[in-house]
Amino acid sequence: MSKQHEKKNGMHSKGEETNEQAQTPDLMKEASNGSDQAGEVISEASNVKTAEGDGGKTKAPESESSAIIELGARLASMEAENSNLKDQYLRKAADFENFRKRMVREKQEAIDFANQTLLLDLIPVLDDFERAIKSSEAARDYENFHEGISMIEKRFASLLDTKWGLVRFDSAGQPFDPNRHEALMVEKTADVTEPTVGEDLMKGYLLKERVIRSAKVKVLMPLEETNNA
Repeated sequence: MSKQHEKKNGMHSKGEETNEQAQTPDLMKEASNGSDQAGEVISEASNVKTAEGDGGKTKAPESESSAIIELGARLASMEAENSNLKDQYLRKAADFENFRKRMVREKQEAIDFANQTLLLDLIPVLDDFERAIKSSEAARDYENFHEGISMIEKRFASLLDTKWGLVRFDSAGQPFDPNRHEALMVEKTADVTEPTVGEDLMKGYLLKERVIRSAKVKVLMPLEETNNA
């Protein structure tokens, strides 16, 4: 029985060794898995440490950071340029408005004082008339008064002609021209063969060769044209 007992004990020992050998690969596998898990834990810890060192924030790559800084600088430059252009525009607009007002004012002044030089030339003529009237009141001399008025008229006509280009033209004896003459009276006569100005009732005037007032005239009409009519 002792032998059988020993045999059984031997078999039992072999069975335990066999179980231990079977469990060894599992333990090695678990150990390997544990090593891998430990490595993952260490890696996560390292990441956590890095994150904590960064204050929990992820740093942007240096290229992106440089691009952001460059864009910010460009934006600031464009804003400054825009502000400068806006200021220039406002200044130009104000200058243009002042220029427009000045032009309107100068134009109105030019209209208001366009005849200033002419009027200054007419004032001495009025002075001559005033002196002639005073002289006639004191002397009651018709001949001197008439002579003074004639001198004033000649002086005035000469002034208008030489300085202003205003020429008075005579029409008596000239053929009737509707561009220069306005017929106020018509007389039939055998002395003319075509319509002719017989008398100046009011003189006509030319301004630099342009008729600015037609002469008011008496027109002589030939009898033949009247009979044919």
